[in-house]
Amino acid sequence: MQPETKSTKATDSITLIPTWKNLMKFALPTIVSTIIMSTFGVVDGIFVSRLIDPIALAATSVVFPFLGFALAIGLMLGVGGNALIAKKIGEGKDIEARQNFSLISIVALVVSIAIVTFGLLFPDLVLDILGIDPFIRPMALDYLRPILWFLPVIILGMMFQQFFITVGKAHYGAITAFIGGISSAGLNYVFIRVLDMGIMGAALATSIGYTLPAILGAVYFALARQGRLYFVMPKLDFMALGRTCINGASEMLGMLASSITTVIMNNVLLDLGGAEAQAAAAVMFAGMGIFTSLFMGYASGVAPIISYNYGKNDTGNLKKSYKNSMLIIAILSVAGIAFALPSTNLLIRIFDIPVGTTMHAMSATAFRFTIASFVFMGFNSFGSMFFTALNNGVVSSIISLLRTLVFVVIAFLTLPVLFGLTGAWAAFPAAEVLAIFVTIFFFIKMKEKYNYA
Repeated sequence: MQPETKSTKATDSITLIPTWKNLMKFALPTIVSTIIMSTFGVVDGIFVSRLIDPIALAATSVVFPFLGFALAIGLMLGVGGNALIAKKIGEGKDIEARQNFSLISIVALVVSIAIVTFGLLFPDLVLDILGIDPFIRPMALDYLRPILWFLPVIILGMMFQQFFITVGKAHYGAITAFIGGISSAGLNYVFIRVLDMGIMGAALATSIGYTLPAILGAVYFALARQGRLYFVMPKLDFMALGRTCINGASEMLGMLASSITTVIMNNVLLDLGGAEAQAAAAVMFAGMGIFTSLFMGYASGVAPIISYNYGKNDTGNLKKSYKNSMLIIAILSVAGIAFALPSTNLLIRIFDIPVGTTMHAMSATAFRFTIASFVFMGFNSFGSMFFTALNNGVVSSIISLLRTLVFVVIAFLTLPVLFGLTGAWAAFPAAEVLAIFVTIFFFIKMKEKYNYA
C-alpha cells in the first residue's frame, strides 16, 4: 500500500478513527452544503410566491422533477464513483483511482449534453409527462428553459460535491453552496423585481447558484496535482464505469423515483384539489427537502470513511462507523421532529400564503404528515448509502427503489381512494414505515458478510 506522505495529506481525514465526534465533524460540511443546495428551489418558491403569485408555486413544483432527474444522474456518478474511488485509495491504487475519476467526469458531461438536447427539442413532451395544468403551462415552460441551458454544469457540480468529500475538502462544497445560495436569493430579487423577468428569472437565478461547485471542482481537480485525486488522461474502463453506476444506482433511483412520484403526486393532486393542491405540495416539498438533506448530507459525508475502511479491510473501524452513525441518526431524527413541529406555520408564512385560505390549510396538513416520516427517514437514507459505501449497489438499490418508488406508488394508488386528499399527504410517511422493515432486514442479513456489527 502506498505510504502516507505530505502529498497525500488531502485524504487524511478519511483515515481518522470513526468516533461519533470525528464522523460528525467530517460530515458537517456535507450536511451544510446539502441543506443549502436543497433550499435553492425553496428560495425560488418564496420569491415566486411573493413577487409573482402564490399559484405560480405550482409551476416550480411541477417542473422541479425534471431538474431532479438531472441531479440524479450527477448523484449516481458522484456517489457511485466516490464509493469505488475511496475503496481503491484504501487499497493503495491511486493511479487507477485518478483514471476512473477522469473517465466518470467525461461521461457525466456527455450524458448531461444528451439530456439538454432532448429537453430543447421536445419541451412540450417534457411538460406533458410532468402533468402540467393548462393554466400554469406558460409559466412552467418559462421556468424550464433556463434550467436546460445550465444542466451540464449543474450535473457536474453535483458530482464534484461528492468527490470533495473524498479528498478531505468537503468544506469547499459547503462554501460554494453558501455563496450559491446567497447569489440565488439576490439574483431572484434582481431578475424578478428589478428586471421584471418573471418566473424565468427565478429559474435563471437558481441555475446560476448551482454552477459554483462545478466551476470550483473543475479548477481544483485540474490544478491540485499534489493530492491523490485529480484529472489525468482517462483509461476506458467499462468495469469501473459499470461498478460506479451499480454503486450509485440506489442514490440515482432515490432521486429519480422522487421525481417520478412527484409527477404521480401532481397528477393525483390535480384531480383532487387542482393547482392549489399542487402549490401546497410545493410547500410540503420545501420542508421535506430540508430535512431529507439533513440525513442525506450525513450519509454522503461519512460514506468515504466507510468505503476507505472497507477497502483497507479494517473491520474495527467499520464497526465503529456503523454503531456511531446509528446513534447520530437517532439524535438527528429526534432533533428534526422537535424543530419541524413548531415551524409549520412559519414555513407557510414565508411563502406569503394567507391564513384561513384553502391553500394554507392544505399546506399545513401536508407538512405535518411529512414530519411523521422523520422517525424512519434517517435510518432508511443511511441504510441505502451504507451499502453503497460497501460497494453493494444491489442491496442499496433494493432499499432505495422500494422506499422511494414502489411503496410510494402503492400508497398513492390506494390511500387517496380511501381518504381523499388526506391520503395523498400520508403517502410518503406510509412508504417510510414500510421501508424501515426492509432496511432492518438487510442490516441483519448482511452483518456477517461485512462484519460491521
